[in-house]
Amino acid sequence: MKILYVISGVTGMTGNELVRQLLNQKDDEVKVIGFDNFYASSIDTVSDCIDDGRFDFYEYDLNNDEDMNKIESMVVEIKKDFDEVIYINCAAVVHTEHFYKVYETYETNVVSMNNFLQQAIRVGAEKYINCSTSEIYSMNSWNEDGGVKESDFITMSDAEHSQRTSYATGKLLTEFFIKDAVDNGKIKGCSIRFANVYSKDEKYPKHIIPHIIDSFKNNGEVVLLENSKKNCRTFLNNYDSCSAVLNLAKTDSALDGTIYNVATDEEISIIDLTILIAKKMGIAEPVIKFEGYRESDPERRLLSTEKIKARTNWKPIIDLDKGLTECVENYTKN
Repeated sequence: MKILYVISGVTGMTGNELVRQLLNQKDDEVKVIGFDNFYASSIDTVSDCIDDGRFDFYEYDLNNDEDMNKIESMVVEIKKDFDEVIYINCAAVVHTEHFYKVYETYETNVVSMNNFLQQAIRVGAEKYINCSTSEIYSMNSWNEDGGVKESDFITMSDAEHSQRTSYATGKLLTEFFIKDAVDNGKIKGCSIRFANVYSKDEKYPKHIIPHIIDSFKNNGEVVLLENSKKNCRTFLNNYDSCSAVLNLAKTDSALDGTIYNVATDEEISIIDLTILIAKKMGIAEPVIKFEGYRESDPERRLLSTEKIKARTNWKPIIDLDKGLTECVENYTKN
């Protein structure tokens, strides 16, 4: 098949790896139109793809109507040459420090996501993949029965607890947008709740894994939040998160407007994670300090991936040990 992909946030952690996997696959003839405003990324992330004639990159902003009209015009002009058009929304205000910025998260994660969805419907795209977040589960993001399921009732924190949850509330709303569009026969699609995705190619040490590596490399010690004394997480390699997106995009029966958890079951405490990274960096006795406290930070995040495994061929293939080795090698090299 000849497939046209339109990807927002294409230089971000999910977007750039999607491009790489699409260009490296052999099953379909693909064309990728991707754009980003570099809010939390850089053109460097797609430097190995930028000269490929199948990938057209634009420094556009999802929140800019003029930019989005240009994208729509491009798609309308060339869509007749393709068997299928797939929109993937990877744009998001993602770093934890931004979770508390209510207006920024609302504009990008809610308003512009819906505008992008409506564009996909107008141009006649067959599919729309909405990248959501496991932040939606808030403080109740685990259970002892294999992890929280998509069908479980959720109890979110609200403004009385933490402004952080405004990010999750916005992402939850986008899941209603895509479900409504699918239920009304306008497009096929789904939402994906990623859990603690990491990548060896992250540009900034904003997330916990690059923060730990960067701190040991440059400071000889790491400073963690007080929450880290008891918090545990599972970590999903970016290769696996993106392969989940593409597996869902190729599985029409799964694109019913519902939600899919994408995660691993390799739970580890933040302290043990820090010690493991230190060991991989050759640090026998790591110096770990604690400073600060984060509101509305769940002690555990453990999600069931039973649904996506049952409906697609997806399963994670990069375990935490291998993924951390790649991260350490890449960060220390650069």
